[in-house]
Amino acid sequence: MKQFTVTQAEAGQRLDKFLGKYLNKAPKSFLYKMMRKKNITLNGKKAAGSEKLVSGDEIKLFFSDETIEKFSELQLPKAQGKLSVIYEDEHILLVNKPEGILSQKAEADDISMVEEAQRYLLNNGAVTEESLRTFRPSVVNRLDRNTSGILAVGKDLAGAQELSRLFKERSLHKYYYCLVKGQVKEKARIKGYLVKNEATNRVTVEKEPIGKDSLPIETEYTPVDSDGELTLLKVLLVTGRTHQIRAHLSSIGHPILGDHKYGDPALNGRAKEEYHLTHQLLHAAILTFPELTGELSYLSGRTFTAPLPKKFARILEKREMSICPHGTPEA
Repeated sequence: MKQFTVTQAEAGQRLDKFLGKYLNKAPKSFLYKMMRKKNITLNGKKAAGSEKLVSGDEIKLFFSDETIEKFSELQLPKAQGKLSVIYEDEHILLVNKPEGILSQKAEADDISMVEEAQRYLLNNGAVTEESLRTFRPSVVNRLDRNTSGILAVGKDLAGAQELSRLFKERSLHKYYYCLVKGQVKEKARIKGYLVKNEATNRVTVEKEPIGKDSLPIETEYTPVDSDGELTLLKVLLVTGRTHQIRAHLSSIGHPILGDHKYGDPALNGRAKEEYHLTHQLLHAAILTFPELTGELSYLSGRTFTAPLPKKFARILEKREMSICPHGTPEA
């Protein structure tokens, strides 16, 4: 017999989902049959599987150790767990993603920031091998592989659900820094329609919608500093679409330095030669929470900042540019 006490991290999910994660090799029909026969109970009673679990609930599996071993397979995250942590509490983790690593897996063998976060939490004792069977902390927002900056991780179900809601509703304010071609003198908010080509994984930006797959986009940018040839922009992502900032700025003649998909080849070539730059200089720098109620209310109005990557900072220094050109703190 195996007995569980539901933790805060696991609370909020349905019983059948919990069982499907722990007994991840068992058919669903088997799980429902075992509940009907009371070989699986919730708080000592027969369960249907649709019950929402709360912290402290007791689940019992009246199985042999051999049966549990047969239907349960634990795959530990393959990663080093080396993270640049910006902020952490019992519900959430904010990390500074480096360029060159995926936010989430694309293929089964990929190592992404999800696995890095899980390994970090496992190494620090925030989660255990046993708890990973029924709830896996995960990244709730995405950045392109070669974009750096803030990623948010839900450490428990309540944190993951609330973060997911905030990103989906776009109530979080997300600011990026990027270095673009040309001199930008005025703050602006630009709109358009984004069309994605799945075959090439490229997007185009149009002034008017083209077909049903056109998605409205809106991007706000503010020039921070410029040397005449390049401009450092602070960008507010109003909508959040694939490659939005990169394609939108390119469409108005200000592609991001180092962007080999939407950028200027000649400018990128010079940057590679001079700075050994092989990726776009785009950094998700600032995350501001709105007024909140519920589990994450303590984060209301708080702002978190991810320091610039070393290469980004060095290029700005060489070009005598700064995110605070007049020595004043960021707004």
